[in-house]
Amino acid sequence: MDRISSDKIEFSPTIDIRMLRDAGVDLSSQYTILPGFCDVHVHFREPGFSYKETIATGAKAAAHGGYTAVCTMPNLDPVSDTPEHLAMQQSIIDRDACIHVYPYAAITVGQKGEALADLEGMAGNCIAFSDDGHGVQSEEMMRAAMIKAKSLGKIITAHCEVNSLLHGGYIHDGKYAADNGHRGICSESEWKQIERDLKLAAETGCAYHVCHISTKESVDIIRKAKAEGVDVTCETAPHYLLLDDSMLEEDGKWKMNPPIRSAADREALIEGIIDGTIDCIATDHAPHSAEEKSRGLEKSAFGIVGIETAFPLLYTYMVMPGIISMDKLEQLLVYNPRKRFGIPLGNDYSVWNMAAEWTITPEIDFLSKGKATPFDGWRVSGINVLTVCDGKPVYTF
Repeated sequence: MDRISSDKIEFSPTIDIRMLRDAGVDLSSQYTILPGFCDVHVHFREPGFSYKETIATGAKAAAHGGYTAVCTMPNLDPVSDTPEHLAMQQSIIDRDACIHVYPYAAITVGQKGEALADLEGMAGNCIAFSDDGHGVQSEEMMRAAMIKAKSLGKIITAHCEVNSLLHGGYIHDGKYAADNGHRGICSESEWKQIERDLKLAAETGCAYHVCHISTKESVDIIRKAKAEGVDVTCETAPHYLLLDDSMLEEDGKWKMNPPIRSAADREALIEGIIDGTIDCIATDHAPHSAEEKSRGLEKSAFGIVGIETAFPLLYTYMVMPGIISMDKLEQLLVYNPRKRFGIPLGNDYSVWNMAAEWTITPEIDFLSKGKATPFDGWRVSGINVLTVCDGKPVYTF
């Protein structure tokens, strides 16, 4: 697997003026060239669930959003828990992906948490190890995984969730849940396992990355661990930074795991972005069929799409109001994830008309098979007119 060996990433794109003209870029107007974004947490659903998404449609959606590198989670059918299963996914990537797609391998067999997968056999062909969608419930199992990952020079990327604290919940255990008769997911179900894993990471020396943090306690715990020298990084997603549970609606497009939490959690996440506790913004792009997302908050599938709207949303609602700088956003979307996971940049970039405004309309705008997003109808600035990966156009407006 082609990876960088240095902590320093340079962005010096070779701009092909003819290619820009062919893509319809008006060279007399002002455009912004940005380095190719990198999303370390996506679900492209193939093999096994191609009715939701495929490598081809997911990669095209990513290119539409300005992404030239993504890391795909292993909760597939079959689960990427053996070298053979991983090779099956890689063959589809090699055939169909228009951007760089780096697969994760599972931590445990079938992501069931009962036995370690063949980590050594998969190490050379995966970006890292994750049981995303499932928290590893056994402390001994996670310790063993960290010891093995450390010996292989690989990162453990963890979905943190204590199953015994879920109680059948499906949205945040807050005011909206209480007022509307919904079962809530408590914040402790997330931060309690992060707390456990950080102790194990300190003990084993394993490189550890936390998926999609959503609570103020998670931010505090990770901030403290970083100060103590634990080798930890983490990500959050645009929906946790821009939404809170006071905005919830009785619609499956508002259902994801972890759930959108309180305003206080949102504020803590923004502070974690500003002070560097949170290293990356990933989308957790998780497409489902329209039918699977049409069953309301209780019965719809967990997961929303986001890779086609992440940059315009973050630019419009975090950069333009002055919450963070454009340089900071580039660190979160480009440089930090690539440095942590050793993903090269190369001649990858996108060209944006930052002054152009548009309304997010999934059925019209999205190349992903998934259309469920709570940002449906939001007004944003920034239209991507061209994405280039390895010097070749992979998306044109």
